[in-house]
Formats: sequence, structure tokens, C-alpha cells
Amino acid sequence: MRAVIFDSFGGPVRLAEVPEPEPPAGGVVVEVRATGLCRSDWHGWQGHDPDIRLPHVPGHELAGVVTAVGAGVTRWQAGDRVTTPFVCACGTCPACLAGDQQVCHRQEQPGFTHWGSFADRVVVRHADTNLVRLPAALDFVAAAGLGCRFATAFRAVADQGRVRPGDWLAVHGCGGVGLSAVMIGAAAGARVVAVDVAPEALELAKRFGAEVTVDATTVDVPSVVREVTGGGAHVSLDALGSAATMTGSIESLRRRGRHVQVGLLPAAQGRPAVPMELVIAFELEIVGSHGMPAHAYERMLGLVERGLLRPAELVTRRIGLDEAPAALAGPFPAGTTVIVP
Repeated sequence: MRAVIFDSFGGPVRLAEVPEPEPPAGGVVVEVRATGLCRSDWHGWQGHDPDIRLPHVPGHELAGVVTAVGAGVTRWQAGDRVTTPFVCACGTCPACLAGDQQVCHRQEQPGFTHWGSFADRVVVRHADTNLVRLPAALDFVAAAGLGCRFATAFRAVADQGRVRPGDWLAVHGCGGVGLSAVMIGAAAGARVVAVDVAPEALELAKRFGAEVTVDATTVDVPSVVREVTGGGAHVSLDALGSAATMTGSIESLRRRGRHVQVGLLPAAQGRPAVPMELVIAFELEIVGSHGMPAHAYERMLGLVERGLLRPAELVTRRIGLDEAPAALAGPFPAGTTVIVP
């Protein structure tokens, strides 16, 4: 089959012929019909993830059709339309037994711990725990982002952030995760402030429901957010993952507000300082958000089926598998890029 592969971190990326995968016991092979191009894939290529072993095939946001089923799988068969969280859980560790598969003790991630979805086919292990059935009306391109950025944003806003109608929600960084968070927050009845440095991203944020947009290149972001929200956001997300956006998000909060860290902050790039004086003085909450378990997708998919959430609108570029090597290097345009093999 075809796969996008690299042999060195930061080195050349190429489209090559590789052996067909076989379904492991408990797992399946999925024919990839669409897969998202995420900044996390770029981090992996750059060597920021210690789990990657070379040579490597990236890709972790996928939607497709089951083509082969391994021994012991009981819930899935060939022909099923599926997606999967980017955190694939073991199903048996203490976290999984508590329903917290997104922080599984033995988690695996296609495109990181093993070869991913920038290919014609990909293996999903522990299929009965990790696969999600797609509604018939949801096409594969729209579904591709549900495994990572859209589901991550949903849990960050709805569960970790506990956003309520009328809350001010500040979203720092309007890439795929950030724009998803804008859409989800607006659908939940929040008043959304979107922060970015790219005019195109801010225009999309307006389209998806942001009440206020802030160009981070021209102003002191925390001051502006506190001013327009009448004292600070109730919930603020760092959807990019940088020292500046993390700090700006925390400083944008009102007293007793909640900061949700969604964007990756790889240790290899240095650990940023947290303004703990504000955390203490204002009794702020700081929480992380790491994807969403497969069993929790039903609520989100129900909102998608009802048209209240529209992940298809986030897709601004479709490319073929042969275009993926160049696209991985960036730049990443506003919105979401989806690879259609």
C-alpha cells in the first residue's frame, strides 16, 4: 500500500510503497478514507515525541471503513464506517476501568507509538474499546477531525472548561482546535473571544460564532480580553501551545476562572513559567485536556447530527496523499487540511 514516511526527524518525507498491515488480535485494519493534517504530526516529524521509532508513518486523525478484523473483536466487522480517538486505550488499566481512557496507563497513538493514517490503511488496536461508529449522514472528510482536534476541543470546552450559557470563553490560537472550540463554545451559548495573529483565522472565528476577535500582534491580549469581558473570561483555552499563549490565557481570566491547556507544550522546547501569583490570588483553576474517550462521542455526534455542530465547515483544504509530504512541512493555512487518499 502507499504511505507517507520519513527516516529521520526533520528530514525528507516521501510517499512510498510499504507492506500491507495485518489486524492484530483484538484490533482491526481500517481503510483510510480521510485523515487530518494536524500540527501534532509536525511535532512528531520534528522529533518532539519520544515514542516515535524510525522509519515512521505519521497521521492520527482518521475516518474510514473496517476492512479486516483480528481475533477476539466482537463489536466490529468489515464494512463498518468508523473513526477513533487519537488516544487509543488498552481498556483494562485503572484509568480505563474508571472511564478515563483518554489518560490510559498503556495508551497508544496511531502516528506516534505505531504507524499512522497517512496511508491507504492503518491498524487500530483494542478495537472494541477504541472505535467509534460514524452516523450514516456524516461524510469521511467531516469525520476525520473528530479523532483529535474537534473531539479534543469538545471535551476541553464542555467538560474540562465546564462552559455554561452566558459565560465568556476566550480561545487563544485559532488553528484547527481553536476554531473547533469557538464553534463548540458558541453552540453552548458562550460569548466567545477569539485570539490569533492571522487575519484569515480571525475571519473564520467570526464565521463560527466569535463575538469578539483580537489580533494578538497589535495589542496586549490579556488587557483587551479583560476589558471586553467586563473583568476577564470565565474560561480561557490555550489552543496553540506556547509560553506566550499559555500565560496570556491565564492572565485573561476573571477571579475564579478556569484555564484549560489544550495545545501541546513539548518538554523539549522548555517548560514555561506559570504565573502562580495570579492562580493563588484569584483562585484560578488550571486543567489539562487530552482528547476524549470513544464512549463519550455519542453526545458530540448527536449535536453534529442535529446540525448544532458543523465540523465539515472547518475544512478549508483537501489534498491527496501525494501532496502530504510537502504539506507536513507547513505553513498551515487557516482552517483544517484533510488528506483524502
